[in-house]
Amino acid sequence: MPILTGSARLAGIIGWPVSHSRSPRLHGFWLERHQIDGAYVPLAIRPDDFPAAIRGLMHAGFSGGNVTIPHKLAAFEVCDTVDESARRAGAVNLLVFKNGKISGSNTDGWGFIAHLRASGVDPAAGPALILGAGGSTRAIVPVLMDLGITVTVANRTRARADALAKDFPGLRIIDWANKSDAVRDHALVVNTTSLGMHNQNPMEIDLSHAAPGTAVVDIVYVPLQTPLLAQAAACGLRTVDGLGMLLHQAVPSFEAWFGIRPTVDDALRRFVAADLLGS
Repeated sequence: MPILTGSARLAGIIGWPVSHSRSPRLHGFWLERHQIDGAYVPLAIRPDDFPAAIRGLMHAGFSGGNVTIPHKLAAFEVCDTVDESARRAGAVNLLVFKNGKISGSNTDGWGFIAHLRASGVDPAAGPALILGAGGSTRAIVPVLMDLGITVTVANRTRARADALAKDFPGLRIIDWANKSDAVRDHALVVNTTSLGMHNQNPMEIDLSHAAPGTAVVDIVYVPLQTPLLAQAAACGLRTVDGLGMLLHQAVPSFEAWFGIRPTVDDALRRFVAADLLGS
């Protein structure tokens, strides 16, 4: 393990809660692989404390941080500048501190598409049904629409989904109660909510009428096999867990803070997945 010095570069994962995150293990693997003088730490920050805490981290010498539930929308507001990926999503998951300024990006959409392709799923194969309308959905919707497919969103709060549709012309919205019926018309079904996460209620949806070859994706990765993915597997559908999205979306973050573009490979997946067994 590299020995930290007074010149160590620091970054972390910011959330509330944050104990579920495997990002410290992930980035720690790359830090050790590349023998970098740096550290990546969990940062549990309450929503009310978020703006002040971010400025505090910058003034404390951090290079930046990742942002997870529930801070991705708040992170957009705290930035001095945001790039196109963050502007389109209206949400930020990557913060970079430089010269007293905070810049924001969103790598979730890029990581999502990269993971699908690495899993042998063509994201442009057909219509996509997304369950949820939060920060991750805002990142995923535009990259899917860029592929020319029809994207439909169902959210527990209809008003939040309708607000999303105003930002993305052409996006279809359906009621949460109709999500099971909609499955049959989509080649890709994606859960972006926290439903199914450890200590959360499961996602309640009927996949029995899904067309053969439908791919079901859950961006939750604790546990690695969520109830949604277990149901999809039982129905003979293709399943894609949330771990790969975590790994791929982290690549630009690590490069921004530590100056090296890391590789997502089997050794990394095995290392991070080993910590998920029994979750």
